[in-house]
Amino acid sequence: MSTTTLDSSVTHPIADYKPLGNAELAARVQAVRDELGTRLLILGHHYQQDEVIALADLRGDSYELSKQAAASGNCEAIFFCGVHFMAETADVLANQPNKLAERCGRRVTVVLPDMAAGCSMADMAMIEQVEGCWNELGEVLDTAEITPVTYINSAASLKAFCGRHGGIVCTSSNAAGVLNWAFERTKRVLFFPDQHLGRNTALAMGIPLSQMPIWDPYRELGGNTEAALSDSRVLLWKGHCSVHQMFRVEHVQAFREKYPDIKIMVHPECTMEVVAQSDLIGSTGRIIREVRAAPAGTRWAIGTELHLVNRLKHEHPEQQIHFLSPVVCMCATMYRIDLAHLCWSLENFMAGTPVNRIKVDDETARWALVALQRMLEVT
Repeated sequence: MSTTTLDSSVTHPIADYKPLGNAELAARVQAVRDELGTRLLILGHHYQQDEVIALADLRGDSYELSKQAAASGNCEAIFFCGVHFMAETADVLANQPNKLAERCGRRVTVVLPDMAAGCSMADMAMIEQVEGCWNELGEVLDTAEITPVTYINSAASLKAFCGRHGGIVCTSSNAAGVLNWAFERTKRVLFFPDQHLGRNTALAMGIPLSQMPIWDPYRELGGNTEAALSDSRVLLWKGHCSVHQMFRVEHVQAFREKYPDIKIMVHPECTMEVVAQSDLIGSTGRIIREVRAAPAGTRWAIGTELHLVNRLKHEHPEQQIHFLSPVVCMCATMYRIDLAHLCWSLENFMAGTPVNRIKVDDETARWALVALQRMLEVT
């Protein structure tokens, strides 16, 4: 296990908060914010519910929030309205050795308001599977010629694996820079857990599909021949985001037929077929920037998480913004945190009975930090 959940005896059970209305919950959350001031930092990922985002001190995508956690100064507690791997990353960065030294050893408490907030993609690559893959590859290839790259949507244990083996973490914002960094050092990359981000990034760099075999952790040699592995440049883990993989070429075609002037913009976690049919491909941060910079009357169909698309639609009524898929498929875990859980966890923290504290063990944190620092240095 890479983390320990420190659940003290709960003074205020979550059941007491569920019946409360959003107005009361928001007021109570604000009361804690007012009392703690800069000692409290509430981070909100873009995919969160609007009422939670409204109470976040900072909001952003995984990359932006990672940097903000690393730069945290005098705060004593980070409440991460996101998912488990994000809270782990915040704990590693906020409590790195130099930060602890500055605070005379005092740790920043990191809390995930709802422990069920996770990522199905991250769960598609477990540390035992990745270690098994590495050992199998070592029987066919020289692993000194392979750089492991893990998407930030992964457990701290996988980030630590990359740190120990000369690897690095990437985000959808800097994946191309990370792959360039890796290829300056080794011949090959093992990219996990999202095959689509790895494939789309490598294709844009000119690497042919024939040199990007998929590694299936449930098959011998990942389902590949030794020859295919020997000829590889990027080994793609068989993982995906269930939300982004649902967007299809026919969805793009339907919008183009209905609105000839429409711009299609998708996240690079979408399939290569959808990416090839799109006008713009970018991270969550880039999607937001493109919409903000677009002139009034611009028509968009956007392929990413529904809450973000709806928020952009609300914030930019001067534009016409559509969700790319006719089928609503929301990530049941990515936006799981609600005001009830945020208020519950904050008031328990104030009462001295903290719940859902995320703490990465020292050895895992040490090596995960190595991989994360490499990521933060890549432009």
